[in-house]
Amino acid sequence: MNSDNSLEENSLESPESTSGSPEATNDQKPEDKDKKKKRGGGLKGLASRINIYLLLFILILILACFVVFIGLQRSKKDLGTTTVTTTPLDQATLDQLNGSDASVGDPKQTLSVESNAIFNGGVLVKGSLDVAGALKVGGTLNLPGISVSGDSTFDQINANELAVAGDASVQGTLNVQNNLTVAGSAQFGGPISAPQLSVRSLVLEGDLAISRHIDAGGSTPGLSNGTALGGGGTASISGTDTAGTVTINTGGGPAAGCFATITFAQSFSQVPHVVVTPVGSAGAGLNFYINRTTSSFQICTTNPAPGGANFSFDYIAID
Repeated sequence: MNSDNSLEENSLESPESTSGSPEATNDQKPEDKDKKKKRGGGLKGLASRINIYLLLFILILILACFVVFIGLQRSKKDLGTTTVTTTPLDQATLDQLNGSDASVGDPKQTLSVESNAIFNGGVLVKGSLDVAGALKVGGTLNLPGISVSGDSTFDQINANELAVAGDASVQGTLNVQNNLTVAGSAQFGGPISAPQLSVRSLVLEGDLAISRHIDAGGSTPGLSNGTALGGGGTASISGTDTAGTVTINTGGGPAAGCFATITFAQSFSQVPHVVVTPVGSAGAGLNFYINRTTSSFQICTTNPAPGGANFSFDYIAID
């Protein structure tokens, strides 16, 4: 049966197919088949190897980016914060501090005191002192120098010498117990009240209003007698260069001329204006006049004064 079926199957195949297939198979050489197999296998292997290398490269690139990102984040943290190594203060350390001249730790360590600390003796800080909170000083604070970069508020400052390089603004009253020396100009927006004001030169750009008397101070000028006093006559003076009184006592046989020469204690820079007025009626009948220079002035008369008379002249000298 099997042989008959195989024969029938063989008989069903067309002659072309049966005749063509052996030829086709016979025409194809074994070397060509091996080349095709090798070529197909080589391309597939190369493609698979390329895919694996590409995946490895991408994975390495991702890992490198992640490592760089982590490194940047750590460097930012290191720049922003400073780690300080602290050393706790235990009982053994306290016992060590109880002795004299005890050294604790080394300069690279930090001593951390969590509780309040009271020092009965002196505290010497050889390095810089940084205070993170408020600083309260119950007693006197002695500093060789202090530099304040921002605004500061003081209730009271006692200083032997205070030097301000820039501008200074005083909102309240400025009380100076001793002398006040101003090297430059001074401007005041309000009135100035002083029991005594001494200036070498006073320049007024407005009117001068004086509600009290003018007291001209200074030294008393010198005086020398003239020929108009007569025999045994004398003259005296009281006052200053600015204002005063000359008293005349005539002797026997006075003549026309000058009664006295008044020499200023301080010469004027230019010839002053001198005003002379007789005091009382005794000197009113005299034809008096003055001679003046920058250093002195004279009181004179054109007619002789009566002998044995006493009279006075007031004077004012203004530059």
